[in-house]
Amino acid sequence: MIGATSLLLADSGPVIPKFGQASNCIVQNKQFCASWFVDNFNSRFAPRLVEHIELTLIAVGVGMVIAFTAAILAYKQDWFERPFSLVSAFFYTIPSLALFELLVPITGINRLTAEIGLVSYTLLILFRNTLTGLRGVPPDALEAARAMGLTSRQRLLRIELPLALPAIMAGVRIAAVTTISLTTVAAYIGAGGLGAPIFDAIQTGFKTEFVAAGALAVALAIVVDLLLVLVQRTITPWRSRRLRNA
Repeated sequence: MIGATSLLLADSGPVIPKFGQASNCIVQNKQFCASWFVDNFNSRFAPRLVEHIELTLIAVGVGMVIAFTAAILAYKQDWFERPFSLVSAFFYTIPSLALFELLVPITGINRLTAEIGLVSYTLLILFRNTLTGLRGVPPDALEAARAMGLTSRQRLLRIELPLALPAIMAGVRIAAVTTISLTTVAAYIGAGGLGAPIFDAIQTGFKTEFVAAGALAVALAIVVDLLLVLVQRTITPWRSRRLRNA
């Protein structure tokens, strides 16, 4: 549908938005018109950027709760790892657009449908990284904890989780960046976010809107990844010192 519409619009020329006195850049539909972007950022892009951040935060947050709980259970009960890995891997292999379309008849065209799909894509990454981090705790550290008389819960909270944090945070970084990317596709089912102006630009043929929305999505992914790196270094200072001394 979108492809056919784009072809028809391409034949008839781009649909240029009319906002007051159009500049030559807009009239000629050049690749990027900075003045139009600045003039329309607050009205057209800022709300979508906020929606994009909200969708990402909810998806990664809910996914982390589910995956973390599942990883703890699999860490304590080995039998649980395989079924959860298979289910989460199944969702991860479904193309995003196809998954959203399969969910629409069940939950409708709304943000809930988008969030269900986005959460599904975070589970495998977060689950594997959390479980890998827990299983990578040095046996000597666990033995020392047992010798000190720590209970299983105390070992988990004081020893295992802190030592597993680098792997867990690595999973969060991957999940966050992936979700930011997939959220642009979620606009196809009316979820909003930066995908909305991208789809609008595809239909109208207006290049500036397409480039601006795509660039904002890329910039958001880079900023979020850098922030998570800073968070990881803050909560795992011993790892940073080890890397400097290596």
